Amino acid sequence: MSVSVAALLIFVIAAPLASALFEFLTYSMTKPMRMGDVFFAVKLSLLTATIASFLAIITALPVSWLLARKKIPGKIVIDTILDLPLVISPIALGAMLLLFFKTAPGEFIEELFGPFVFEVKGIILAQFVVIIGLAIRMIKSIFMEIDPEYETIARTLGVSEAGAFFKVSLPMAKSGIGSAFIMVWARALGEFGATVTLAGAMPLKTSTIPVAIYLSYGVADISSMMALILLAVIIAFIMLISMRALGSAKLKQVS
Repeated sequence: MSVSVAALLIFVIAAPLASALFEFLTYSMTKPMRMGDVFFAVKLSLLTATIASFLAIITALPVSWLLARKKIPGKIVIDTILDLPLVISPIALGAMLLLFFKTAPGEFIEELFGPFVFEVKGIILAQFVVIIGLAIRMIKSIFMEIDPEYETIARTLGVSEAGAFFKVSLPMAKSGIGSAFIMVWARALGEFGATVTLAGAMPLKTSTIPVAIYLSYGVADISSMMALILLAVIIAFIMLISMRALGSAKLKQVS
Protein backbone atom coordinates (compact mmCIF):
# COMPACT_ATOMS: atom_id res chain seq x y z
CA MET A 1 0.00 0.00 0.00
CA SER A 2 2.75 2.44 1.01
CA VAL A 3 4.75 1.62 -2.11
CA SER A 4 1.70 2.23 -4.30
CA VAL A 5 1.00 5.60 -2.71
CA ALA A 6 4.67 6.60 -3.06
CA ALA A 7 4.68 5.53 -6.71
CA LEU A 8 1.51 7.52 -7.35
CA LEU A 9 2.98 10.63 -5.75
CA ILE A 10 6.18 10.30 -7.79
CA PHE A 11 4.10 9.93 -10.95
CA VAL A 12 2.00 13.01 -10.12
CA ILE A 13 5.18 15.07 -9.72
CA ALA A 14 7.27 13.49 -12.48
CA ALA A 15 4.59 13.42 -15.20
CA PRO A 16 4.26 17.23 -15.53
CA LEU A 17 8.07 17.56 -15.52
CA ALA A 18 8.39 14.98 -18.28
CA SER A 19 5.63 16.72 -20.25
CA ALA A 20 7.39 20.08 -19.89
CA LEU A 21 10.65 18.58 -21.13
CA PHE A 22 8.92 16.90 -24.08
CA GLU A 23 7.09 20.10 -25.04
CA PHE A 24 10.31 22.11 -24.79
CA LEU A 25 12.19 19.72 -27.07
CA THR A 26 9.28 19.66 -29.52
CA TYR A 27 8.71 23.41 -29.77
CA SER A 28 12.38 24.42 -29.65
CA MET A 29 12.95 22.56 -32.92
CA THR A 30 10.25 24.51 -34.76
CA LYS A 31 10.23 27.86 -32.95
CA PRO A 32 13.40 29.04 -31.18
CA MET A 33 13.06 30.67 -27.79
CA ARG A 34 13.75 34.34 -27.15
CA MET A 35 17.12 33.91 -25.48
CA GLY A 36 17.40 37.55 -24.45
CA ASP A 37 14.14 37.45 -22.51
CA VAL A 38 15.04 34.14 -20.87
CA PHE A 39 18.51 35.22 -19.74
CA PHE A 40 17.22 38.58 -18.51
CA ALA A 41 14.50 36.88 -16.43
CA VAL A 42 16.98 34.44 -14.88
CA LYS A 43 19.53 37.17 -14.11
CA LEU A 44 16.91 39.49 -12.60
CA SER A 45 15.36 36.70 -10.53
CA LEU A 46 18.70 35.60 -9.10
CA LEU A 47 19.62 39.20 -8.26
CA THR A 48 16.35 40.24 -6.63
CA ALA A 49 15.82 36.97 -4.75
CA THR A 50 19.35 37.15 -3.33
CA ILE A 51 19.02 40.77 -2.19
CA ALA A 52 15.54 40.22 -0.73
CA SER A 53 16.68 37.07 1.09
CA PHE A 54 19.75 38.74 2.61
CA LEU A 55 17.58 41.62 3.82
CA ALA A 56 15.00 39.19 5.22
CA ILE A 57 17.59 37.12 7.10
CA ILE A 58 19.38 40.19 8.49
CA THR A 59 16.05 41.61 9.64
CA ALA A 60 14.80 38.29 11.00
CA LEU A 61 17.87 37.54 13.14
CA PRO A 62 17.34 40.12 15.92
CA VAL A 63 13.54 39.87 15.75
CA SER A 64 13.61 36.06 15.97
CA TRP A 65 16.09 36.09 18.85
CA LEU A 66 13.94 38.62 20.72
CA LEU A 67 10.80 36.52 20.25
CA ALA A 68 12.61 33.33 21.26
CA ARG A 69 14.41 34.68 24.32
CA LYS A 70 12.49 37.61 25.79
CA LYS A 71 9.13 38.06 27.45
CA ILE A 72 7.77 41.21 25.84
CA PRO A 73 4.33 42.83 26.16
CA GLY A 74 1.93 41.87 23.39
CA LYS A 75 4.14 39.03 22.19
CA ILE A 76 1.19 37.01 20.88
CA VAL A 77 -0.09 39.99 18.89
CA ILE A 78 3.38 40.69 17.47
CA ASP A 79 3.81 37.02 16.55
CA THR A 80 0.43 37.02 14.81
CA ILE A 81 1.17 40.19 12.83
CA LEU A 82 4.52 38.77 11.68
CA ASP A 83 2.73 35.60 10.54
CA LEU A 84 0.24 37.50 8.36
CA PRO A 85 2.44 37.46 5.20
CA LEU A 86 2.39 33.66 5.41
CA VAL A 87 -1.39 33.45 5.11
CA ILE A 88 -2.40 36.54 3.13
CA SER A 89 -2.54 36.12 -0.65
CA PRO A 90 0.60 37.52 -2.34
CA ILE A 91 -1.62 39.47 -4.73
CA ALA A 92 -3.30 41.09 -1.72
CA LEU A 93 0.10 41.93 -0.24
CA GLY A 94 1.16 43.50 -3.53
CA ALA A 95 -2.06 45.50 -3.71
CA MET A 96 -1.55 46.78 -0.16
CA LEU A 97 2.00 47.84 -1.01
CA LEU A 98 0.74 49.57 -4.15
CA LEU A 99 -1.86 51.47 -2.14
CA PHE A 100 0.74 52.35 0.51
CA PHE A 101 2.85 54.20 -2.06
CA LYS A 102 -0.18 56.34 -2.85
CA THR A 103 -0.18 57.65 0.73
CA ALA A 104 1.93 60.49 2.15
CA PRO A 105 4.40 58.16 3.96
CA GLY A 106 4.79 56.06 0.81
CA GLU A 107 5.42 59.10 -1.35
CA PHE A 108 7.98 60.34 1.20
CA ILE A 109 9.82 56.99 1.04
CA GLU A 110 9.88 57.20 -2.76
CA GLU A 111 11.31 60.71 -2.53
CA LEU A 112 14.12 59.37 -0.34
CA PHE A 113 14.90 56.10 -2.13
CA GLY A 114 13.40 56.56 -5.59
CA PRO A 115 10.32 54.93 -7.13
CA PHE A 116 9.28 51.40 -6.18
CA VAL A 117 6.14 51.00 -8.28
CA PHE A 118 6.90 49.32 -11.63
CA GLU A 119 10.61 49.23 -10.76
CA VAL A 120 13.17 46.58 -9.79
CA LYS A 121 13.19 47.96 -6.23
CA GLY A 122 9.50 47.10 -6.15
CA ILE A 123 10.33 43.47 -6.97
CA ILE A 124 12.79 43.31 -4.08
CA LEU A 125 10.29 44.89 -1.69
CA ALA A 126 7.49 42.56 -2.79
CA GLN A 127 9.70 39.50 -2.36
CA PHE A 128 10.90 40.76 1.03
CA VAL A 129 7.37 41.26 2.35
CA VAL A 130 6.34 37.79 1.16
CA ILE A 131 9.32 35.97 2.71
CA ILE A 132 9.99 37.91 5.92
CA GLY A 133 7.37 35.98 7.91
CA LEU A 134 8.86 32.67 6.81
CA ALA A 135 12.39 33.86 7.68
CA ILE A 136 11.33 34.94 11.18
CA ARG A 137 9.41 31.73 11.81
CA MET A 138 12.30 29.47 10.75
CA ILE A 139 15.04 31.37 12.59
CA LYS A 140 12.92 31.69 15.73
CA SER A 141 12.56 27.89 15.77
CA ILE A 142 16.33 27.56 15.44
CA PHE A 143 17.00 29.85 18.42
CA MET A 144 14.38 28.05 20.51
CA GLU A 145 16.26 24.78 19.94
CA ILE A 146 19.44 26.30 21.42
CA ASP A 147 19.63 26.04 25.20
CA PRO A 148 19.67 29.61 26.61
CA GLU A 149 21.98 28.31 29.34
CA TYR A 150 24.90 28.72 26.92
CA GLU A 151 24.22 32.45 26.74
CA THR A 152 23.83 32.61 30.52
CA ILE A 153 27.23 31.00 31.03
CA ALA A 154 28.80 33.47 28.61
CA ARG A 155 27.20 36.36 30.53
CA THR A 156 28.67 35.08 33.82
CA LEU A 157 32.10 35.19 32.18
CA GLY A 158 31.70 38.89 31.52
CA VAL A 159 30.37 38.77 27.96
CA SER A 160 27.68 41.32 27.11
CA GLU A 161 24.24 40.25 25.92
CA ALA A 162 25.11 41.28 22.37
CA GLY A 163 28.45 39.48 22.66
CA ALA A 164 26.71 36.31 23.84
CA PHE A 165 24.44 36.51 20.80
CA PHE A 166 27.26 36.96 18.29
CA LYS A 167 29.80 34.64 19.95
CA VAL A 168 27.52 31.86 21.20
CA SER A 169 24.02 31.72 19.72
CA LEU A 170 24.80 32.87 16.19
CA PRO A 171 27.64 30.36 15.56
CA MET A 172 25.49 27.54 16.95
CA ALA A 173 22.62 28.53 14.65
CA LYS A 174 24.63 29.06 11.46
CA SER A 175 23.66 25.78 9.75
CA GLY A 176 19.98 26.37 10.45
CA ILE A 177 20.26 29.97 9.28
CA GLY A 178 21.84 28.71 6.07
CA SER A 179 18.90 26.38 5.52
CA ALA A 180 16.49 29.24 6.28
CA PHE A 181 18.25 31.43 3.72
CA ILE A 182 17.93 28.76 1.04
CA MET A 183 14.25 28.26 1.82
CA VAL A 184 13.34 31.96 1.72
CA TRP A 185 15.53 32.43 -1.37
CA ALA A 186 13.66 29.68 -3.18
CA ARG A 187 10.34 31.23 -2.10
CA ALA A 188 11.46 34.65 -3.34
CA LEU A 189 12.58 33.16 -6.64
CA GLY A 190 9.12 31.73 -7.24
CA GLU A 191 7.19 34.80 -6.07
CA PHE A 192 4.64 36.07 -8.61
CA GLY A 193 1.51 37.64 -7.12
CA ALA A 194 2.96 40.50 -5.08
CA THR A 195 5.65 41.15 -7.69
CA VAL A 196 3.31 41.50 -10.66
CA THR A 197 0.92 43.67 -8.64
CA LEU A 198 3.54 46.13 -7.38
CA ALA A 199 6.25 46.02 -10.06
CA GLY A 200 4.16 45.07 -13.08
CA ALA A 201 4.92 42.62 -15.88
CA MET A 202 7.18 44.54 -18.24
CA PRO A 203 9.49 42.50 -20.50
CA LEU A 204 13.19 43.21 -20.00
CA LYS A 205 12.43 45.45 -17.01
CA THR A 206 10.49 43.70 -14.25
CA SER A 207 10.12 40.23 -15.76
CA THR A 208 11.37 37.73 -13.19
CA ILE A 209 11.15 34.02 -14.05
CA PRO A 210 7.49 33.61 -12.90
CA VAL A 211 6.48 36.86 -14.62
CA ALA A 212 8.34 35.88 -17.80
CA ILE A 213 6.55 32.50 -17.78
CA TYR A 214 3.24 34.34 -17.53
CA LEU A 215 4.18 36.72 -20.37
CA SER A 216 5.41 33.87 -22.60
CA TYR A 217 2.18 31.99 -21.99
CA GLY A 218 0.20 35.09 -22.93
CA VAL A 219 1.84 35.32 -26.37
CA ALA A 220 1.96 31.54 -26.92
CA ASP A 221 5.78 31.49 -26.82
CA ILE A 222 5.91 27.87 -25.71
CA SER A 223 9.68 27.47 -26.23
CA SER A 224 10.58 30.34 -23.90
CA MET A 225 7.93 29.33 -21.38
CA MET A 226 9.15 25.74 -21.19
CA ALA A 227 12.80 26.83 -20.98
CA LEU A 228 11.97 29.08 -18.04
CA ILE A 229 9.95 26.36 -16.33
CA LEU A 230 12.77 23.84 -16.67
CA LEU A 231 15.34 26.37 -15.42
CA ALA A 232 13.13 27.12 -12.41
CA VAL A 233 12.85 23.39 -11.66
CA ILE A 234 16.63 22.89 -11.95
CA ILE A 235 17.35 25.85 -9.66
CA ALA A 236 14.79 24.64 -7.13
CA PHE A 237 16.27 21.12 -7.20
CA ILE A 238 19.77 22.46 -6.55
CA MET A 239 18.52 24.63 -3.68
CA LEU A 240 16.66 21.74 -2.04
CA ILE A 241 19.72 19.48 -2.31
CA SER A 242 21.83 22.24 -0.73
CA MET A 243 19.33 22.65 2.11
CA ARG A 244 19.36 18.93 2.82
CA ALA A 245 23.16 18.95 2.79
CA LEU A 246 23.16 21.74 5.38
CA GLY A 247 20.65 19.80 7.45
CA SER A 248 22.87 16.72 7.36
CA ALA A 249 25.87 18.82 8.41
CA LYS A 250 23.87 20.19 11.35
CA LEU A 251 22.91 16.66 12.48
CA LYS A 252 26.58 15.60 12.35
CA GLN A 253 27.55 18.59 14.49
CA VAL A 254 24.89 17.69 17.07
CA SER A 255 25.93 14.04 17.18
